[in-house]
Amino acid sequence: MSKIMRLEGFIVFLLAIGFYYVNEFSWIVFIIFLLAPDVGMVGYVVNNKMGAYIYNIFHTYTIPLLLVGVSILMKVDILLLVGLIWSAHIGMDRSLGYGLKYSTGFKDTHLGRF
Repeated sequence: MSKIMRLEGFIVFLLAIGFYYVNEFSWIVFIIFLLAPDVGMVGYVVNNKMGAYIYNIFHTYTIPLLLVGVSILMKVDILLLVGLIWSAHIGMDRSLGYGLKYSTGFKDTHLGRF
């Protein structure tokens, strides 16, 4: 199952990059903000439970896909840009085996232990 979920992440990563390219957004902005969702690791300063909770908020597709949807409906390019970069980050992480975190420790994820 983990391999399928990693492949799914890779496909999301490629699709996000493809849509980013089609919309002719800045690649410099893409590179600068690709790792921005990792700010969600700050919760681990408090403890594993808080770290997992905050990290998972930043690493689920819910918010970035809502941004993409709203951007399409309202024609707001900045929301599309942010949603695509954020989705690309999550897809990249998942393809590398970095899944959603369990509160037992940073290395315990829904994709297995890494």
